[in-house]
Amino acid sequence: MPSTVLVVEDEPAIAELIAVNLGFAGHKVLRAADTEQARTLITAELPDVILLDWMLPGKSGPQFAQELRADARTRLVPIIMLTARTAEQDKVDGLEAGADDYLTKPFSPKELQARIKAVLRRRAPQLTNDAVEICGLKLDPTTHRVEGHRNTLEMGPTEFRLLHFFMTHPERVHTRTQLLDQVWGDHVFVEERTVDVHIRRLRLALTSSGHDRLIETVRGAGYRFSATLAESA
Repeated sequence: MPSTVLVVEDEPAIAELIAVNLGFAGHKVLRAADTEQARTLITAELPDVILLDWMLPGKSGPQFAQELRADARTRLVPIIMLTARTAEQDKVDGLEAGADDYLTKPFSPKELQARIKAVLRRRAPQLTNDAVEICGLKLDPTTHRVEGHRNTLEMGPTEFRLLHFFMTHPERVHTRTQLLDQVWGDHVFVEERTVDVHIRRLRLALTSSGHDRLIETVRGAGYRFSATLAESA
């Protein structure tokens, strides 16, 4: 599934090469030449992945990675460190600074794509194209199809994204704010009660297969998608 990738790289030729290849792959690419520009872009729109060069003017990549991990808004955004450094200690330092992966220059576009997919699968599985199935409910991002016990279930695009997020993060309680950030995007400003409306629509779409009972309202906290509810029923 296409994602928004922030490329923080001060070498124009390298940044252009990365941007072109990611663009061809369907990703939305944001570009910054230093950490100050990167922070401005992140404030406007939270990216799904950050490609962070080690050597940057003013502030290094590892320093910026530490700042991102200390910020509640960006602490879960996957970071891939890009660097010409090959020493083992450099890789250790980059990972300890908060990077999820480490890619040594030069690298191939295919390898970069594979690394992006890998960190998204770990950190943000709702942004991948992997099909997911729970208790007879199957969602396929590639075909944009949902089936309940092999019967096609119709739902709107927002309900589809909401269900995808729930199914890739089961058994966890999510507040309305968290759902807005993850499903709508933190740069979209809508009322928290909008979540309730779409939860009702999603439950209605799942009613025919009986999967509506998997969505639990946790009083005073938010919502949870729980397979244990189906098992207990």
